[in-house]
Amino acid sequence: MQRRIQKPDTEPKSFFQFKSYQKDPRRPALCCRTRWARKMLPVCLLLAAVCLQGSLLQEAGTREQRKPFFERFRRLEEQFRRFQEVTRLRLQGIAGNYNISYNIDTRFRHLADQYDTIAAALNASHAALREDLGSLKIWMKKLQKRTKKLASKLSLLAESLSESRKQSSGERLQQSTLLSNLTLQTAGHVVDLTALHASRNTLQKELENLREASRSQGTKLEALEQRLKNTLHREVLASGHHELAASQQLNQTPQHKLLEAGESQGHSMKKLHAKHKQRKKLEEKRQHLLAQASKRGLQSSLFHSNKTPRQERQPETPTVPEPQAARQQLRRVAQISQEQLQSPSPEKPGTICNVDSMLLFPNASTENFATFGQGFQTGVHELSVCSWVSTHTRSLGTILSYATEENDNKLVLHGRNTAAPASIHFVIGDPAFRELPVGQLLDGRWHHMCIIWSSIQGKYWFYVDRRLVSTGSKFQEGYEIPLGGSLVLGQEQDVVGGGFDPSEAFVGRLAGLAIWNRTLLPGEVSSIAIGKGLPRGTILRLADVSSLNGSVQKVNCTCLEHCL
Repeated sequence: MQRRIQKPDTEPKSFFQFKSYQKDPRRPALCCRTRWARKMLPVCLLLAAVCLQGSLLQEAGTREQRKPFFERFRRLEEQFRRFQEVTRLRLQGIAGNYNISYNIDTRFRHLADQYDTIAAALNASHAALREDLGSLKIWMKKLQKRTKKLASKLSLLAESLSESRKQSSGERLQQSTLLSNLTLQTAGHVVDLTALHASRNTLQKELENLREASRSQGTKLEALEQRLKNTLHREVLASGHHELAASQQLNQTPQHKLLEAGESQGHSMKKLHAKHKQRKKLEEKRQHLLAQASKRGLQSSLFHSNKTPRQERQPETPTVPEPQAARQQLRRVAQISQEQLQSPSPEKPGTICNVDSMLLFPNASTENFATFGQGFQTGVHELSVCSWVSTHTRSLGTILSYATEENDNKLVLHGRNTAAPASIHFVIGDPAFRELPVGQLLDGRWHHMCIIWSSIQGKYWFYVDRRLVSTGSKFQEGYEIPLGGSLVLGQEQDVVGGGFDPSEAFVGRLAGLAIWNRTLLPGEVSSIAIGKGLPRGTILRLADVSSLNGSVQKVNCTCLEHCL
């Protein structure tokens, strides 16, 4: 019986709670157990009374028999007390379980509400996490692109550094060799100059000696001439006087006196001729020395510093013109030719007169670019870009770039001086691009180019000077170039309106640039190239450029031949 009482675990705590517990229809098993307990309680009391009665009936027995009976009765009483304790505990446990089960629905509802709130918070956190992951992916792509660009720049810098080191080492070697050669040449020139100075000094001394000799000979000749004149005059006077006296006295002349006068006159004439010959020889020797001095480049200085009055009377020998005078003559000729070139010439009538204006990008600088006031006003599914291009660099550079906040390469005609010089990348929605050949545009002359793309057909066409140079299909079919971006000429944007790289800049001239939001026909491309006018539907032209930055210049020229 004690074992049966220990089985129920969900009895109510008290009999006052038992009625309410019994009325609960949701717990039929618990009600059955309480009924069974109520039925067993009188049975137990009956058994206890029977035992008590049996014990009282046996009191008439002997005292020896009463002792074990009382002991048994005590045991039964103790068992009954224990049974009461156990029953009370079981009933209290049953009542506690009932109270717990009575409030379990509200708890379940509360838990369900908590679960809903936790699920909503988890969904919101998942959505935020997805957005963060999307933005993180975009930034990762941009970061990868920038790292690639930085890696390419670093590799190019390393290559250029190694080349510059090689060139500097070669230049140093050349400079060292040149210095050694120059030192040797200067040493030789110093030796030659010392020899020239020595020869000049000797020549000056010889010339001084010759001048002194010629002066002394001249004075002697003058004195002799004067003496000869005086003697002749005296002799003539004396002979005339003697003849006159003799004629007066004897009226005849003696023959021996006439012979003596003739002999003295012939002797003086012979002396005069010898002096003249000696003077001629001295002059010839002096002229020979002057010719040698002029060959060595010293004639002019010696001739002008050591000129005598007698030499001034003689005609000067022709001298070689100095290098400074020749340089001055060359400068005058160059100045005259330059003035002739700069003189205004009448302009010839142009044949291609549909360009309106021209932009000049003088050098590869991040400050040289032009921007439009506003980009595309609507989404673009078809595109045509045409322009006249002239450049003398080894690569074409970036002609046009269109960037948005989402992607900085929505539309790019991208060239780089470190990539393949004879090609550019036609980019629509990075990383999709096609490579276009532009080698024939790099000769410094004007060339007409048109790039056409259709999202509907997924095709592109590239024309140069009315000829189809490149075409392709399966290129961004169904793609749309969005509106509201930044359109820049001459630079490639890594961020909206900035992030320029000088190696990607355009250097040259752009004329007559125009953009259509449709695909041009081949006949329309040909008509633009021959100057017949622009087709309908242009959405942007060079006249729409809002700002010129850096050293970019705008030249208004109606005809291409006048865009200089």
